[in-house]
Amino acid sequence: MLSSMLLGRYIPGESVIHRLDPRAKLISVILFMIIVFFAKDWLGYGILILFVLAVTKLAGLSVRFLFNGLKLVLILLIFTFLMHIFLTKGGTILVDGGFFTIESNGLITGIYITIRLALLVVITTLMTLTTSPIELTDAIEKLCKPLKAVKIPVHEIAMMMSISLRFIPTLMDETEKIIKAQSARGSTFMTGSLKSRITALVPIFIPLFMSAFKRADEMAIAMEVRGYKGEEGRTHYRVLNWQLKDTVAIIILLILGLILLWVRQ
Repeated sequence: MLSSMLLGRYIPGESVIHRLDPRAKLISVILFMIIVFFAKDWLGYGILILFVLAVTKLAGLSVRFLFNGLKLVLILLIFTFLMHIFLTKGGTILVDGGFFTIESNGLITGIYITIRLALLVVITTLMTLTTSPIELTDAIEKLCKPLKAVKIPVHEIAMMMSISLRFIPTLMDETEKIIKAQSARGSTFMTGSLKSRITALVPIFIPLFMSAFKRADEMAIAMEVRGYKGEEGRTHYRVLNWQLKDTVAIIILLILGLILLWVRQ
Protein backbone atom coordinates (compact mmCIF):
# COMPACT_ATOMS: atom_id res chain seq x y z
CA MET A 1 0.00 0.00 0.00
CA LEU A 2 2.83 2.41 0.85
CA SER A 3 4.46 1.98 -2.56
CA SER A 4 1.21 2.97 -4.27
CA MET A 5 1.05 6.34 -2.51
CA LEU A 6 0.64 9.06 -5.15
CA LEU A 7 1.49 12.26 -3.26
CA GLY A 8 4.85 13.53 -4.55
CA ARG A 9 4.97 11.23 -7.57
CA TYR A 10 5.11 12.44 -11.16
CA ILE A 11 3.54 10.56 -14.07
CA PRO A 12 4.73 11.83 -17.50
CA GLY A 13 2.01 12.46 -20.04
CA GLU A 14 0.71 14.70 -22.82
CA SER A 15 -2.69 15.59 -21.42
CA VAL A 16 -4.14 19.10 -21.30
CA ILE A 17 -3.22 19.41 -17.62
CA HIS A 18 0.33 18.17 -18.25
CA ARG A 19 0.88 20.85 -20.89
CA LEU A 20 -0.20 23.74 -18.68
CA ASP A 21 2.45 26.10 -17.39
CA PRO A 22 3.49 24.97 -13.88
CA ARG A 23 2.87 28.50 -12.62
CA ALA A 24 -0.72 28.29 -13.86
CA LYS A 25 -1.19 24.96 -12.11
CA LEU A 26 0.26 26.27 -8.86
CA ILE A 27 -1.92 29.40 -8.97
CA SER A 28 -4.95 27.25 -9.83
CA VAL A 29 -4.37 25.00 -6.82
CA ILE A 30 -4.06 28.03 -4.52
CA LEU A 31 -7.27 29.50 -5.98
CA PHE A 32 -9.05 26.17 -5.55
CA MET A 33 -7.96 26.04 -1.90
CA ILE A 34 -9.70 29.38 -1.43
CA ILE A 35 -12.75 28.57 -3.56
CA VAL A 36 -13.45 25.29 -1.77
CA PHE A 37 -14.40 27.31 1.33
CA PHE A 38 -17.16 29.05 -0.65
CA ALA A 39 -19.25 25.86 -0.68
CA LYS A 40 -21.77 25.71 2.15
CA ASP A 41 -24.38 23.20 0.94
CA TRP A 42 -24.82 20.01 -1.08
CA LEU A 43 -25.10 21.88 -4.37
CA GLY A 44 -21.83 23.74 -3.83
CA TYR A 45 -19.91 20.60 -2.91
CA GLY A 46 -21.54 18.75 -5.81
CA ILE A 47 -20.21 21.40 -8.23
CA LEU A 48 -16.72 21.08 -6.72
CA ILE A 49 -16.78 17.29 -7.00
CA LEU A 50 -17.83 17.49 -10.67
CA PHE A 51 -15.05 20.01 -11.32
CA VAL A 52 -12.40 17.75 -9.73
CA LEU A 53 -13.69 14.75 -11.72
CA ALA A 54 -13.44 16.80 -14.93
CA VAL A 55 -9.86 17.84 -14.10
CA THR A 56 -8.99 14.20 -13.37
CA LYS A 57 -10.37 13.21 -16.78
CA LEU A 58 -8.44 16.02 -18.52
CA ALA A 59 -5.27 14.83 -16.77
CA GLY A 60 -5.70 11.40 -18.37
CA LEU A 61 -6.11 9.66 -15.01
CA SER A 62 -8.87 7.43 -13.68
CA VAL A 63 -10.80 7.96 -10.46
CA ARG A 64 -10.02 4.36 -9.40
CA PHE A 65 -6.31 5.00 -9.87
CA LEU A 66 -6.51 8.08 -7.63
CA PHE A 67 -8.59 6.27 -5.03
CA ASN A 68 -6.13 3.35 -4.83
CA GLY A 69 -3.23 5.77 -4.42
CA LEU A 70 -4.90 7.80 -1.67
CA LYS A 71 -6.03 4.95 0.59
CA LEU A 72 -3.65 6.08 3.33
CA VAL A 73 -5.43 9.45 3.41
CA LEU A 74 -8.68 7.66 4.25
CA ILE A 75 -7.43 7.25 7.83
CA LEU A 76 -7.18 11.03 8.18
CA LEU A 77 -10.57 11.53 6.52
CA ILE A 78 -12.28 9.01 8.78
CA PHE A 79 -10.66 10.56 11.87
CA THR A 80 -11.81 14.04 10.80
CA PHE A 81 -15.35 12.76 10.18
CA LEU A 82 -15.57 11.05 13.58
CA MET A 83 -14.18 14.08 15.42
CA HIS A 84 -16.92 16.30 14.01
CA ILE A 85 -19.64 13.73 14.62
CA PHE A 86 -18.85 13.44 18.34
CA LEU A 87 -17.67 16.99 19.10
CA THR A 88 -19.89 19.26 16.98
CA LYS A 89 -23.24 19.84 18.65
CA GLY A 90 -26.51 21.33 17.50
CA GLY A 91 -29.66 20.36 15.65
CA THR A 92 -31.60 17.16 16.10
CA ILE A 93 -30.23 14.41 18.32
CA LEU A 94 -29.77 11.34 16.11
CA VAL A 95 -28.07 9.00 18.57
CA ASP A 96 -28.13 9.29 22.35
CA GLY A 97 -25.52 7.02 23.89
CA GLY A 98 -25.69 8.50 27.37
CA PHE A 99 -22.16 9.82 27.72
CA PHE A 100 -22.10 10.88 24.05
CA THR A 101 -24.60 12.10 21.47
CA ILE A 102 -24.58 12.35 17.70
CA GLU A 103 -26.49 15.37 16.47
CA SER A 104 -27.51 16.45 12.97
CA ASN A 105 -25.18 19.46 12.84
CA GLY A 106 -22.22 17.25 13.71
CA LEU A 107 -23.11 14.73 11.01
CA ILE A 108 -23.59 17.36 8.29
CA THR A 109 -20.49 19.33 9.30
CA GLY A 110 -18.44 16.12 9.39
CA ILE A 111 -19.52 15.20 5.86
CA TYR A 112 -18.82 18.70 4.52
CA ILE A 113 -15.37 19.01 6.14
CA THR A 114 -14.40 15.49 5.03
CA ILE A 115 -15.41 16.23 1.43
CA ARG A 116 -13.53 19.53 1.56
CA LEU A 117 -10.35 17.87 2.85
CA ALA A 118 -10.62 15.06 0.28
CA LEU A 119 -11.00 17.58 -2.57
CA LEU A 120 -7.93 19.51 -1.40
CA VAL A 121 -5.85 16.32 -1.22
CA VAL A 122 -7.01 15.17 -4.67
CA ILE A 123 -6.40 18.50 -6.41
CA THR A 124 -2.93 18.79 -4.84
CA THR A 125 -2.12 15.22 -5.86
CA LEU A 126 -3.24 15.95 -9.42
CA MET A 127 -0.78 18.86 -9.53
CA THR A 128 2.16 16.70 -8.40
CA LEU A 129 1.17 13.85 -10.74
CA THR A 130 1.16 16.17 -13.77
CA THR A 131 4.09 18.45 -12.83
CA SER A 132 7.69 17.32 -12.60
CA PRO A 133 9.69 18.39 -9.50
CA ILE A 134 11.93 20.60 -11.66
CA GLU A 135 8.94 22.42 -13.16
CA LEU A 136 7.41 22.84 -9.73
CA THR A 137 10.67 24.31 -8.41
CA ASP A 138 10.82 26.77 -11.31
CA ALA A 139 7.17 27.76 -10.77
CA ILE A 140 7.66 28.43 -7.05
CA GLU A 141 10.82 30.40 -7.74
CA LYS A 142 9.20 32.54 -10.45
CA LEU A 143 6.07 33.28 -8.42
CA CYS A 144 8.06 34.17 -5.31
CA LYS A 145 10.62 36.26 -7.20
CA PRO A 146 9.42 39.59 -5.67
CA LEU A 147 10.49 38.28 -2.25
CA LYS A 148 14.12 38.53 -3.36
CA ALA A 149 13.85 42.28 -2.80
CA VAL A 150 13.72 41.63 0.96
CA LYS A 151 16.68 39.21 0.84
CA ILE A 152 14.64 36.01 1.07
CA PRO A 153 16.49 33.05 -0.59
CA VAL A 154 13.63 32.13 -2.91
CA HIS A 155 15.62 29.70 -5.06
CA GLU A 156 16.92 27.73 -2.09
CA ILE A 157 13.47 27.55 -0.46
CA ALA A 158 11.89 26.37 -3.72
CA MET A 159 14.60 23.74 -4.13
CA MET A 160 14.09 22.43 -0.58
CA MET A 161 10.32 22.24 -1.06
CA SER A 162 10.71 20.35 -4.31
CA ILE A 163 13.23 17.88 -2.86
CA SER A 164 11.03 17.31 0.21
CA LEU A 165 8.01 16.61 -1.98
CA ARG A 166 10.00 14.25 -4.17
CA PHE A 167 11.31 12.35 -1.14
CA ILE A 168 7.81 11.39 0.05
CA PRO A 169 7.30 8.48 -2.39
CA THR A 170 10.95 7.48 -2.02
CA LEU A 171 10.59 7.16 1.75
CA MET A 172 7.28 5.30 1.34
CA ASP A 173 8.98 2.76 -0.94
CA GLU A 174 11.86 2.42 1.52
CA THR A 175 9.43 1.91 4.43
CA GLU A 176 7.61 -0.88 2.61
CA LYS A 177 10.90 -2.63 1.82
CA ILE A 178 11.95 -2.45 5.49
CA ILE A 179 8.56 -3.79 6.65
CA LYS A 180 8.82 -6.73 4.26
CA ALA A 181 12.39 -7.44 5.37
CA GLN A 182 11.43 -7.33 9.05
CA SER A 183 8.36 -9.51 8.42
CA ALA A 184 10.56 -12.08 6.68
CA ARG A 185 12.65 -12.19 9.86
CA GLY A 186 9.58 -12.99 11.93
CA SER A 187 8.60 -9.54 13.17
CA THR A 188 4.89 -8.86 13.64
CA PHE A 189 3.30 -5.41 13.55
CA MET A 190 -0.46 -6.05 13.68
CA THR A 191 -0.75 -8.49 16.59
CA GLY A 192 -0.24 -8.25 20.34
CA SER A 193 -0.84 -5.41 22.77
CA LEU A 194 -0.50 -1.73 21.89
CA LYS A 195 2.85 -1.56 23.68
CA SER A 196 4.22 -4.54 21.73
CA ARG A 197 3.04 -3.01 18.42
CA ILE A 198 4.77 0.29 19.20
CA THR A 199 7.93 -1.59 20.21
CA ALA A 200 7.80 -3.55 16.94
CA LEU A 201 7.96 -0.27 15.00
CA VAL A 202 11.42 0.58 16.37
CA PRO A 203 13.21 -1.80 13.92
CA ILE A 204 11.43 0.11 11.13
CA PHE A 205 12.12 3.69 12.19
CA ILE A 206 15.84 3.25 12.88
CA PRO A 207 16.84 1.91 9.41
CA LEU A 208 14.37 4.34 7.81
CA PHE A 209 16.03 7.35 9.44
CA MET A 210 19.47 5.97 8.58
CA SER A 211 18.42 5.53 4.96
CA ALA A 212 16.95 9.05 4.82
CA PHE A 213 20.12 10.62 6.22
CA LYS A 214 22.24 8.57 3.82
CA ARG A 215 20.19 9.68 0.82
CA ALA A 216 20.35 13.31 1.95
CA ASP A 217 24.13 13.09 2.37
CA GLU A 218 24.55 11.48 -1.06
CA MET A 219 22.40 14.19 -2.66
CA ALA A 220 24.39 16.95 -0.92
CA ILE A 221 27.67 15.44 -2.16
CA ALA A 222 26.32 15.05 -5.70
CA MET A 223 25.14 18.69 -5.78
CA GLU A 224 28.47 19.90 -4.41
CA VAL A 225 30.46 17.85 -6.96
CA ARG A 226 28.37 19.37 -9.75
CA GLY A 227 29.21 22.86 -8.54
CA TYR A 228 25.82 23.77 -7.13
CA LYS A 229 26.03 27.10 -5.30
CA GLY A 230 22.41 28.10 -5.09
CA GLU A 231 21.04 30.61 -7.56
CA GLU A 232 24.41 32.24 -8.15
CA GLY A 233 25.38 31.98 -11.83
CA ARG A 234 22.59 29.54 -12.67
CA THR A 235 20.56 29.58 -15.87
CA HIS A 236 17.39 27.67 -16.81
CA TYR A 237 17.43 24.87 -19.37
CA ARG A 238 13.63 24.93 -19.60
CA VAL A 239 12.14 28.40 -20.04
CA LEU A 240 8.59 28.75 -18.78
CA ASN A 241 6.22 30.09 -21.40
CA TRP A 242 2.82 31.43 -20.31
CA GLN A 243 0.23 30.83 -23.04
CA LEU A 244 -3.44 31.53 -23.66
CA LYS A 245 -4.50 28.14 -22.27
CA ASP A 246 -2.90 29.05 -18.94
CA THR A 247 -4.91 32.25 -18.74
CA VAL A 248 -8.06 30.30 -19.64
CA ALA A 249 -7.37 27.87 -16.78
CA ILE A 250 -7.18 30.75 -14.29
CA ILE A 251 -10.37 32.31 -15.71
CA ILE A 252 -12.20 28.99 -15.33
CA LEU A 253 -11.22 28.87 -11.64
CA LEU A 254 -12.45 32.43 -11.15
CA ILE A 255 -15.76 31.57 -12.85
CA LEU A 256 -16.07 28.53 -10.59
CA GLY A 257 -15.59 30.78 -7.57
CA LEU A 258 -18.26 33.21 -8.81
CA ILE A 259 -20.69 30.32 -9.40
CA LEU A 260 -20.18 29.04 -5.86
CA LEU A 261 -20.67 32.54 -4.44
CA TRP A 262 -23.90 32.85 -6.42
CA VAL A 263 -25.09 29.42 -5.22
CA ARG A 264 -24.19 30.39 -1.64
CA GLN A 265 -26.43 33.45 -1.86
